[in-house]
Amino acid sequence: MGYYYSHLRLFALVVLVAVVSTSAKKLPIISFDDGYNKLFGDDNLMILRDGKSVHLTLNERTGSGFVSQDLYIHGFFSASIKLPADYTAGIVVAFYMSNADMFPKNHDEIDFEFLGNIRGKEWRVQTNVYGNGSTDTGREERYNLWFDPSEDYHQYSILWTDSHIIFYVDNIPIRVFKKSELMGGDYPSKPMSLYATIWDGSDWATNGGKYRVNYKYAPFKAEFSDLVLHGCAVDPIEQVSKKCDKTQGSEYIPTGVTRLQRMRMESFRKRQMTYSYCYDRIRYKVAPPECVINPQEAERLRVFDPVTFGRGHHRQRKHHRRSSSRASLADTTSV
Repeated sequence: MGYYYSHLRLFALVVLVAVVSTSAKKLPIISFDDGYNKLFGDDNLMILRDGKSVHLTLNERTGSGFVSQDLYIHGFFSASIKLPADYTAGIVVAFYMSNADMFPKNHDEIDFEFLGNIRGKEWRVQTNVYGNGSTDTGREERYNLWFDPSEDYHQYSILWTDSHIIFYVDNIPIRVFKKSELMGGDYPSKPMSLYATIWDGSDWATNGGKYRVNYKYAPFKAEFSDLVLHGCAVDPIEQVSKKCDKTQGSEYIPTGVTRLQRMRMESFRKRQMTYSYCYDRIRYKVAPPECVINPQEAERLRVFDPVTFGRGHHRQRKHHRRSSSRASLADTTSV
């Protein structure tokens, strides 16, 4: 009976992902030139002929990245991404929102970070939220995925409202971060740009820097398509909303979490989450005030991540150009 239900759950997940791959095409996808500018990397950023797909490359010379033309205050931001394959230790591919260039001392940030690994080991996904320059309080969570993200494109999305932030993978919510009065001003509340980058994070990304980028396997290519920028664009000078999207495909933009999605999220987090800042007693002797402690979850994470229970360390790293110094979790788990 357990075997039957296990395969039934797997079948349901496959069906859901198949539906997602279809619905992703119905989202209000834009061309690169309509929504983005090159950020850095020169020829390491290549726009494909269809104008809607972009390749970002990391080699010994440089990484690469792009940034949205507009600032946004809330919205839905999404891309289908295919990550580099083979040996990818030390590589960071980031899909994130930030305003560090405008607010260097009190910036906001919402992150998807994909952390490479040695050959035969899987990519890890990290999400994080900063508000009002609260980089001393990293709110990282880390997960494995139920697929190989280097074999095909998968959709990664951020929904940002004035009350919550939801991270989705293939339309399955993996994290809901709710605004809380206990956080004070630490919830992202200022206009942000959308970024995508690939860069060398050798000092921290894989096993705390033990495994570094090996350029023998370069170039490393991250592929982006199905680009969605659906939100309230903001005038960069007056910082007031100048337009909110009402484009074709808007009806497919999620606004929250359905009952089925919540079930999928709970299943995902039980099976795939390997770290949560709420249980990290090295970094936080007392959990940050928005944390809701689940003893069963704490015990489950104890198996995965020694950082959580006192055998790791935390370090700083710098991001490229338009993003300021950000605290990030050093990976001291086994790869």
